[in-house]
Amino acid sequence: MEDPEGGAKPQFDGASAAVRRDGKKSRRRKGKRGDQSRNAPHAASHASSETSGEAARPMEAAAGNPARKRKRRRRSNGGQRPDGASPAIQQHEKPAPVARTDGEASSSRRNRRKHRGKRGLQGRPLAPGKAVDQPAIAAELTATAKNSAIARAPAIAKAPVIAKANGHSEPRDDGFNRSGRPPERERRDRAGEHPWPDELYAALDLGTNNCRLLIAQPTRPGQFRVVDAFSRIVRLGEGLAASGRLSSEAMDRAVDALRVCASKLKSREIRRMRLIATEACRQAANGDIFLERVVAETGLELEIIDRETEARLAVSGCSSLVGRETRSVVLFDIGGGSSEIAVIRIGESRFSRLANHITHWTSLPVGVVTLSERHGGQHVTPESFETMVSEVGGMLARFDCPEIEIAHSGDFHLIGTSGTVTTLAGVHLDLPRYDRRKVDGIWLSDDEVSAMQAKLLSWDFESRAANPCIGPDRADLVLAGCAILEAIRRRWPSPRMRVADRGLREGLLTDMMADDGVWRRHRNRRGQRAR
Repeated sequence: MEDPEGGAKPQFDGASAAVRRDGKKSRRRKGKRGDQSRNAPHAASHASSETSGEAARPMEAAAGNPARKRKRRRRSNGGQRPDGASPAIQQHEKPAPVARTDGEASSSRRNRRKHRGKRGLQGRPLAPGKAVDQPAIAAELTATAKNSAIARAPAIAKAPVIAKANGHSEPRDDGFNRSGRPPERERRDRAGEHPWPDELYAALDLGTNNCRLLIAQPTRPGQFRVVDAFSRIVRLGEGLAASGRLSSEAMDRAVDALRVCASKLKSREIRRMRLIATEACRQAANGDIFLERVVAETGLELEIIDRETEARLAVSGCSSLVGRETRSVVLFDIGGGSSEIAVIRIGESRFSRLANHITHWTSLPVGVVTLSERHGGQHVTPESFETMVSEVGGMLARFDCPEIEIAHSGDFHLIGTSGTVTTLAGVHLDLPRYDRRKVDGIWLSDDEVSAMQAKLLSWDFESRAANPCIGPDRADLVLAGCAILEAIRRRWPSPRMRVADRGLREGLLTDMMADDGVWRRHRNRRGQRAR
């Protein structure tokens, strides 16, 4: 069978025949099928009008598309003409048409029309004279797929994790994240969201009861992402109220915890850090000696802050929990050796730092450790509980603060940031184990707080210790904290209270990042990208 353009034409297209030796028909593209059906009458009339014995040319040749002609030649013979010449040479030659009978021309047209639009294996043309080897092609395709999977594996492994509101999702294993974007673009987006990936900030708070550390990275304005954290109950102020000094056992526990913090800080490049100590070191007669020992054994230099600074840091750490509709807030931090209270009034214009709205503040020289040691924390009766409330209430009565005017029900509320209020929230939610994500930011009504306090007061020490949200370390302290909370609620009655599982560490990080202007630089960079 002769090709009207010259040269022998096999019955099937070369590459297509290799794939379809099993006789199965391939699926044609709809667009080409439609074009062929529309142009079929024209092709038939054109073939019948030929008079000089020339066979009918295909429609592509009639349209004068040389690129398509060369493409069909490569498919038909694998890029090699029967006479041995290369396609590059023959594309400039115009062979004379070969005469055919009407039956041969009609059969050739049907054959070409039948296989027109079928696509074979894509890629480079076969070498001259090389037969199509279907098993070899299949093996090559398998190897290519493997290499593609291997090349994509690092992107899958490094795919960033998309954070949810109450947890973290896992990376997808198909090379794309849950947002539908490729890992490369996701990394670029995250790089835009976190323009300072190497700038880490650290905050350490050594209190009367706990030693806490946070290492964080700034993200969107006013927010940061926690990179590493540490918390341990050390009871540094144990026995301080009676002796006025830090005991050797308490200092040993604190130094051991600070060694862990020092190792975490040394393992990372920290741009800026602030390490503070609070009430226990303020009151202890040997507080300076203890800090010198900390420097000698851990290399950490702690700063003793005053009570006003402590109150401002507590407010800074909880600023994101104060809504725009709020006009007045009483924020309290019930610590181990002291309790800080700040009265916040927000006018029509709100400052970027919530601490600038503090109008009155006080620091009570009593906390959960000192109050439980004074009145007993293991066996608390309703009478002893009321005695603790009266003692704290007398301290609050000496706090000179004007009454808070409440115009609407949503204008005023309490915010508690301490282990006492987070414990109440965990018991209220009946959590099988304490979960910060479910506690931080939760609202409790006044009736719910009263019910939780009555429930804890009805439990004995063993029942409190068995509760997963309290544990044996806090079982003797939680009711003393409830007594301080009850005195604050009587001083500033409020229909609701918001729980904050955050405090001085978050305030330290927020202030350091704001002072360095990282969020302001972030806004500038976003504006530059927008332009």
